[in-house]
Amino acid sequence: MPSIFSKIVSGEIPCYKVAENDAFLAFLDINPLVPGHTLVIPKKEVDYIFDLDTPTYHGLFAFAKDLAPNLKEAFGSKRIGITVIGLEVPHAHVHLIPINSMKDMDFGRPKMNPTSQDLQAWLQKING
Repeated sequence: MPSIFSKIVSGEIPCYKVAENDAFLAFLDINPLVPGHTLVIPKKEVDYIFDLDTPTYHGLFAFAKDLAPNLKEAFGSKRIGITVIGLEVPHAHVHLIPINSMKDMDFGRPKMNPTSQDLQAWLQKING
């Protein structure tokens, strides 16, 4: 059964797309820790990030690296934190999170519940 991320890649489920190329997709997390929290995935469905073939693994992190400056500038954050957890969706992905302190990356705290208008506004900030 395809993961929710594969359904996003296929267009079956909509997303707030930050960036895309032939192999990778980045979109806003709809239940983010902070504004601008972005998920970056390979389009190829592989559950565990360390099961990705080497070119895809390297490409995923290169794609994420290219997005980080826009996120940092858009949200005025000190850094863009990156984390891989891999338990919530069986599709390899990384979280890019605008951070100003360590607590901004605390997955134990309640997540935000932004409106569609919030998410659209964040996209506009990211894409200028």
